Amino acid sequence: MNTSTRKWGTFAICALLAIVPNIDLTALNQAVPHLSADLHPSATQILWIADAYGFALAGLLITMGGVGDRIGHKRLLMIGTALFAATSAATAYAPSAELLIAARALLGVAGATLMPSCLSLIRRVFTDPKERTMAVGMFSGVAGLAVGLGPVIGGALLDSFWWGSVFLINVPIMVVALVAGAVVLPESREPVPGRLDLPSVPLSAAGVLGLVYAVKEAAAHGPDEPRVAVSALIGAAALAAFLVRQARAAHPLIDLRLFRNAAFSGSVGTNMFAMFALVAQSLIFSLFFQLALGWSPLRSGLAGLPGALGAMVGGAALAPPLISALGRARTVAIGLVVSAAAFSLFLTIGLHTSYWTILPVILMSGVGMGMAMTVTADTVLASVPKNRSGAASAISETATELGGALGMAVLGSVLNAVYRDTLDLPASVPALAASAARDSLAGAVQAASALPARAAAELTAAARAAFVDGMHAALLCSAALAALVAAFALATLRNVPKVIEDPTPAPEHPTPIP
Repeated sequence: MNTSTRKWGTFAICALLAIVPNIDLTALNQAVPHLSADLHPSATQILWIADAYGFALAGLLITMGGVGDRIGHKRLLMIGTALFAATSAATAYAPSAELLIAARALLGVAGATLMPSCLSLIRRVFTDPKERTMAVGMFSGVAGLAVGLGPVIGGALLDSFWWGSVFLINVPIMVVALVAGAVVLPESREPVPGRLDLPSVPLSAAGVLGLVYAVKEAAAHGPDEPRVAVSALIGAAALAAFLVRQARAAHPLIDLRLFRNAAFSGSVGTNMFAMFALVAQSLIFSLFFQLALGWSPLRSGLAGLPGALGAMVGGAALAPPLISALGRARTVAIGLVVSAAAFSLFLTIGLHTSYWTILPVILMSGVGMGMAMTVTADTVLASVPKNRSGAASAISETATELGGALGMAVLGSVLNAVYRDTLDLPASVPALAASAARDSLAGAVQAASALPARAAAELTAAARAAFVDGMHAALLCSAALAALVAAFALATLRNVPKVIEDPTPAPEHPTPIP
């Protein structure tokens, strides 16, 4: 197999493996009303069903990056692909909300093996800086497109099948990737990686999960909740112990020296906070289109698809030339400002807004985020040596997934809190239905189906109006955060060159040529 064929074959397989988890994530949002009717989860359980995957993935990405450096990223990718397929099948048939949450967490464990290895392999085969930037832009664009395809595919499946079909569809795709990857992918590992620092594994997971759980519970129940302080303390202590160990360990999971590079640390930070602002949008608009407007899952998925197409255009088509013209910092900042403006324009959307009025704003948001996150992803890979690309990818993906999970938890909780505060139920609604309506919009819609026509109409009208208020509050938070991250990117990336050459040091003892 020649170099060009292996190079683009590797890209195609990695892109396929990026598509499946992203489709899975947003397709789940379409399935929320369906699994709510089947499994009857509470509002908190709905958030955990959405978050469990991201939390488990974020907690283990760093570990999996280290494992990939040691056993080889191709081998880890093959193991993870097989595990993801098997876990997807198990998730599709979860019989209760609790078991679905557990299955989603296990799916996150499998997902943690995929992204660091994909990015490391792309970094390994694309050695020319300009070609690498283009490949990363295309990879980010495909991943962004998958985010938009998820609701469409999920909607099409949910129109004909049960909610578990959105997970079962993963199985044949992952089998194809597994077979092709075994033939095409090159191996990539650290030549002398050292032993895996096992005590660092639980410390990193406990630190991430403890802090995330504290933020989630504080947003949902207030900072006075006792378990908020306990989980925050456990998370902070574990994270502090983890960082101390990384500074002293002979073979740490994270090389803290990477953060001395402003290009690396600035890009990682920007990715994290940008994803925080972005990720809740998918869930919010899925619920808005389906529950507030009463659209079918397929129609709702098609309505959100232009945002993903915009992200693909912003990442693959606009970002590379803008880097050459304006530099990395300005390109990222412009993308985030465009997104902040789009989030602000979303505040004009209501129950009676025409979709053709919403469409340009959805496109605008996608283009902005696609531009910003393509540049930061390429900068992370380009600013470290090849032999550290696995660890760097794991750190970047951890920050991205952590930002996404926190965004889902915090902004979802903001939406729920405003929804409950502004919900004004008419006196004609029975007490049992009123209790369900105060829990969530999904609960209100389900409760209304058992009421007389007039009471049902009054209940759903009140719940949908309150949901729009909550949606506006969450999107306003997203707009403010995107603007702040734009300023952060300008400050941290201002000295990063437009073209970053390979920083891999020459070997101390070059291999002799036979």
